[in-house]
Amino acid sequence: MISAALNGNIIVTATAEAIATVITDLRALLGERLSTGAAVRGHHGKDLSHHEAALPDAVAFPGTTEEVAAIVRICAAHRVPVIAYGTGTSLEGHINAIEGGICIDLGGLNRILKVNTADLDVTVEAGVTRMDLNAHIRDSGLFFPIDPGANASLGGMCATRASGTNAVRYGTMRENVLALTVVLADGRIIRTARRARKSAAGYDLTRLFVGSEGTLGIITEATLRLYGIPEAMSSAVVGFDSLEGAVNTVITTIQSGIPIARIELLNSAMIAAINSYSKLSYAERPTLFLEFHGSPAGVAEQAENFGAIAQDCGGGDFAWTTKTEDRTRLWQARHDVAYAAMNIRPGADMITTDVCVPISRLADCILETEADFKAEGFPIPIAGHVGDGNFHTILLYDHKDPDETKRAFALNDRMVMRALAMEGTCTGEHGIGQGKRDFLIAEHGEAVSVMRAIKTALDPDMIMNPGKILKP
Repeated sequence: MISAALNGNIIVTATAEAIATVITDLRALLGERLSTGAAVRGHHGKDLSHHEAALPDAVAFPGTTEEVAAIVRICAAHRVPVIAYGTGTSLEGHINAIEGGICIDLGGLNRILKVNTADLDVTVEAGVTRMDLNAHIRDSGLFFPIDPGANASLGGMCATRASGTNAVRYGTMRENVLALTVVLADGRIIRTARRARKSAAGYDLTRLFVGSEGTLGIITEATLRLYGIPEAMSSAVVGFDSLEGAVNTVITTIQSGIPIARIELLNSAMIAAINSYSKLSYAERPTLFLEFHGSPAGVAEQAENFGAIAQDCGGGDFAWTTKTEDRTRLWQARHDVAYAAMNIRPGADMITTDVCVPISRLADCILETEADFKAEGFPIPIAGHVGDGNFHTILLYDHKDPDETKRAFALNDRMVMRALAMEGTCTGEHGIGQGKRDFLIAEHGEAVSVMRAIKTALDPDMIMNPGKILKP
């Protein structure tokens, strides 16, 4: 057993003998549902981010919570790392097995266990994806609103505290998870809460595990809030003379209490990118994509009030649609911004950034970021969940060029520190993973020591997704 103590944490690297013993024991438990094949390990050792792949020693495919617990107990007995895997769509190296170990693919936990239509909640296993859930409950008149773009697993969305385009109205995963079933580092199975909409009973363990990125335990089931499918939905696109005008429109809209469901900002460079990629023809100017939910009369009133605000702030003509296929095309174009931006510079590497600031500072943060990108000679495609101050830049660089790589990462660092100086955060929704561990310390300071204490209490041998969130 090799161990190293760094900055107050101990990372234990399992020996080859320990790994071999665990693989033997897991094969006895799972049979062919344990794989050591290079292709399977390669698939499970890399997410969608720029971080280099780090392969696990084996991949386990359990079918129940009890099997997950059995796998963890075997790994814990030999201090072998455990990494949970959902669909692999994370963006900060969350699933990379940087200390080796066993990857637990939760795709086999894919049952929708109970839909409680009267209580507007559902209990699902961790491997159910958001699209699968919505397809299953559509006939009940309900839907689950959190939409991060990718068809992510709901367990992974809980683990990374995901949000997306609907967060301005429906909140993030933090607000929409009622209870979790979690396998702890010693193999115990706990339920963090019941289905009641509120409780003052003890510590809020549900919120502790939401956003824990697999470092405290493995989420195997989740009870989630559901909402009625709106009677009417209307989407629109509107361009503005200036970025400040677009942001001021959003601020005024929210302050006026208009219950907008989605409101997304794309800068001129991103509009040009999606026009090319998605075969659209929007004017290349700062643009808002928006959507209203409610009754037909309510949606019409919301749109009218918003239109008046936008006109006062320099907004141009609206392109409205209520047809499902047109709305789907519009929001698919928004979800495809990363691919559209990559099309600007084919073959380039990509850093997807994720800062969030108070909405009153959003225009300042974006304008300063645009100026910084321009000064460094990088393309500047930006898209943001403008309703909550969160925006993303697609930073395209050539990793074969050491100078350009260095400048790209320095640019990202400056953007994060700019956001922190504006009382923002280094990540609005992607999480910390292995990519933003230094920024966590810059953001939270001494509070990180409390996080370390929680980690040590729940995972004393540091086997749960080691090296993520807290820098070893």
